[in-house]
Amino acid sequence: MKRAFAFTFLAAGMMFGASFTGVITDSACANGDHKAMGMGDNAECTKACVRAHGAEYVLYDGKKAYTLSDQKTPEQFAGKKVMVMGTLDAKTSTLKVDSIKAAQ
Repeated sequence: MKRAFAFTFLAAGMMFGASFTGVITDSACANGDHKAMGMGDNAECTKACVRAHGAEYVLYDGKKAYTLSDQKTPEQFAGKKVMVMGTLDAKTSTLKVDSIKAAQ
């Protein structure tokens, strides 16, 4: 009975997204440090790397960068700390984005 309950709880938990907090940056500057690029502030550099250099928007949590499944919404949050609601694919380090909002 306990196993069945634990399995049901675990399965139900997988249906709901988790929240991930970090900075929206780009895969070329995945640690969020754009000083070496000399392309302006973090937001400007992030957008330029995505638009002109084929980089992708990522969420950097201070330790690891996660590719975001949504590559349109993050543009408005470039260089800013955000909370992403979604599901992590640990194999590909990709976050399936449900929503993004500014973090406090």
